This record gives sequence, C-alpha cells and structure tokens, in this order.
Amino acid sequence: MHNELFLGPQPLSRAEVVSVAREGSTVRLSEPAERGIAATRKHIEELAAEERPVYGVSTGFGALAVRHIPRERRAALQQSFVRSHAAGAGDTVEPEVVRAQMLLRLHTIATGHTGVRPETAHALAAMLNAGIVPLVHEHGSLGCSGDLAPLAAVALALTGEGDVLDASGQQRPAADVLAEAGIEPVVLAEKEGLALTNGTDGMLGMLVLALRDITALIDVADLTAAMSVEALLGTDRPFAADLQALRPHPGQALSAERMASFLSRSPIVASHRGPDCPRVQDAYSLRCSPQVHGAARDTVAHAETVADRELASAIDNPVVLPDGRIESNGNFHGAPLGYVLDFLAIALADVASICDRRTDRMLDVARSHGLPAFLADDPGVDSGHMIAHYTQAGIVSELKRLAVPASVDSIPTSAMQEDHVSMGWAAARKLRRAVDGLTTVLAVELLTAARALDLRAPLDPGPATGAVRDLLRRDVPGPGPDRHVAPEIEAAERLIRSGEVLAAAESGRDR
Repeated sequence: MHNELFLGPQPLSRAEVVSVAREGSTVRLSEPAERGIAATRKHIEELAAEERPVYGVSTGFGALAVRHIPRERRAALQQSFVRSHAAGAGDTVEPEVVRAQMLLRLHTIATGHTGVRPETAHALAAMLNAGIVPLVHEHGSLGCSGDLAPLAAVALALTGEGDVLDASGQQRPAADVLAEAGIEPVVLAEKEGLALTNGTDGMLGMLVLALRDITALIDVADLTAAMSVEALLGTDRPFAADLQALRPHPGQALSAERMASFLSRSPIVASHRGPDCPRVQDAYSLRCSPQVHGAARDTVAHAETVADRELASAIDNPVVLPDGRIESNGNFHGAPLGYVLDFLAIALADVASICDRRTDRMLDVARSHGLPAFLADDPGVDSGHMIAHYTQAGIVSELKRLAVPASVDSIPTSAMQEDHVSMGWAAARKLRRAVDGLTTVLAVELLTAARALDLRAPLDPGPATGAVRDLLRRDVPGPGPDRHVAPEIEAAERLIRSGEVLAAAESGRDR
C-alpha cells in the first residue's frame, strides 16, 4: 500500500520526493494549501479585471511582456504559451524524473504564491496519483526561467494534448489517458501557463534522486576499498580514529571508521600485521581512500543543504506575496542547483578514479603482492579481469569528461532578455549518467576484489568482506578459467543497486 503525502506551505523532505518519484506514493493538498490557493486565485482574478497591465496575468511573456493582452484572448495566450514552450527534443527522460518535477511544481502551487486555480492544482495531483507520466524530452531547458520546456510538456498533457505514458507504461495520447482516469483536461486561465512552467523542479528533482543514490554509492566505495586493501595485503592502521582526528573533516572520519570496521577481525590483515612485514606504507589509492571518499561525502552534505533550501522554496515568476503584491523576481535562476550538481559530478569522477587505481593494482603482478597476473587462472591462456578493467577505465575517463561543469556555460536567449542562464538541467542530466557510471566502476572493483580474496586462500577475509564475497558467489562463480564477464558485471551492479551488498557487509560486521 502506497503512502499518501499531504502538500501544503511547509517544506518537502528529500525522502518524500523519493517516495513519490520512485515508490508511487500519492499526494493530496492539505486544508491550508486549499485555502491559500483559493485566496491567491481570487486576488489574481481581481487583478485580471483591472485595466492596468500585470505581467503574466494580462501581458505577454519574456521579451513580449510589453504587450497588453485583451481579456477575451488570455485563455488562448496561456494555451499558446504552453504549446510553444513544450519544445523539447531528444530522448525522453526517466519517469521518476517527471514524477519528481510534477510533485515539486505542485508543492510550489500548494504554497499559495502562484495564482493557479484550485481545479488546476487538483488535476495535476490527480494525474500524478493516476501514474500518468507526460513525455518530457532531454533537451530544452537552460535552467533559467525554470525548466521551461520540461515543465511545459507536463502542462501540455494536463490540457489533454501531447502524449503520455499510462500507468502500465504504454505511450498514448494524453486526452485518452486522462479520460480513462476521469480527469477533465484543464483549460488554462490567466497566470496558469507561467505558474505551471516557471520553476527549477526538473533539476531539483534530479538532484534529490541523485543524492539518494550517491550516498549509497559512497558507502559501497568504502566497502570495495576495504576489500581491495585486504586483497592487496594492505594495512588498516592509517584508518585509526586518532589519525583522522588530526584533520577533522566529518566525511573523512566516517569513511575511515567504516573501512576500519569492514577490515575488523580479518585473518588476512592479521597475517601481515607483525614486525616481519617489510611493507612501510601502502599506495595512496589504498591509504588515502578515506580522504577522497570523505571529501565526496562532505560535498554531498553541502548539496543536501542546498536541496533542502530549495524544497522549502516557492519558485515562480511573477510571485504573489502575502500583502497582495504580484512581483517579478529572479528566484527561478538555477545557479544554486547548477553549482552543486556540477560539484557532485566532480566528486563522483574522483571516487571512480581512485577506485580504478585500486583495481589496477590487484591485476598487476608487479604490485599485487603474490596474486596471479590479471587474476587469471592460467595467465597467457586466460586474461582474467584484464578487459573488465578496460571497461572500468573507459567509464572513469567518461566520468572525467562529465565532470566538466555545465554551470559556467551560460548562453543568452529570448532577444537578450534572458541573457544569463544556469544550465542546471544539463548539469543534472550529466550527473545522472555519472551515477550510473560510478555504479559500474564499483561493480568491477567488487568483482576483482572478491576474486583476489578467494585467491588468498587458505587465509580467510574478515566477517564483513567475507559476507560480501559470499553474497556475490550466489550469482558469480569464484576463480577459474575465463568465462563471459559482462553478465558478472551486470550481476554485481544489480547487487549494488538493490542494497544487498551493503546489507551483507553490515550483517557480517555485526556477527
């Protein structure tokens, strides 16, 4: 049974966005939201009846804001606005992204600052609850004046035009799917075209979803790094709490603590802990993993702060204030989101880069401390994980390209009225690709480290890392002659995405 979320003026939480976007939770307007929406709409209708022009109510938009629109043409103006702004191109974005932006637009409407009619808000909620997903294309937003083209695609579907995915995922005309769900297509009134499209909801939705995924992936990176340290006969001493306290970054301390706990009670680590071990110190990719992973964690923490501020915001232009003023503003500019989306892409690229170096070290006979070349069963006849590492390395290289910031690349539009834009939507799209890439990079390290731990027999891994190795062995056999590797990478990705890898590690550690 799905949860139901009541939307009102209060901030949304990140967990609530994920619940609606991914888990199908339904939404309803709270009583305060209903009252606020109705009161603001009454004020908009009073302004619409006046002779003086009011931007977004009785004028054109953007560079055409100087033109006063007569009352009998305003419904046509709103529909024309939505049709012309639904100008996206390219592949359609994922349904979870569309659901997130629908929720976030409805949340802004629920604050009572937009002037949308109650019946329009109810129709948007009904469309979301019915599992109807408008087709939103990947290209079209510059991240300023909001995510205009993506949100206009949703507004167009709300009016019964364009195509949508129905609850079963089939692409069909919006009018047919709305009719089957008992939703009357909306005929837009004054201000509603702007209010449905003038928000940063697409990029914010993608940020919130990415934060959920990235947090889990950094946890996995701590685990795979610990497995690699163990497999390479590394030491756990650099992860001691008193050493981390000398440089008090919270993310670093947490990653070091987690790595130390995953290596706790490891017979492999204990086997070379004594004075006979000739190793003075480990390579940076082992010793400095907490510093890199921790910096990524702290970047996530900053991005979470920005996301939470945005989830407490009402983004529209013009906006209706409590004293009745209707004012143009710049709150739709996506710079705060664009920056952190880019920061996260940089962090993911670096986490992937250090992961690649650990993987490569396990495959190099000159640096792996006794492991066979490429972990092959019969080196020369077998290639082992040589090409799995090629795949990993190619993705790491792509992640570095995706780390080039989009938010520095403004381009002027709308006859120079919109002369500085954020490119936040583009930053969000490439971050989603980076999340997928890091998942595969970690999957390859997981496979490689688990194989290397097997090859350390008769020494056993620790309880936590051993539990993860055993989980993987349900789907991926242990060392042996070469076999088809692509399904094994896919299996490891699946275990990472499902959370089973982390659950196994936590369970093993607590034994």
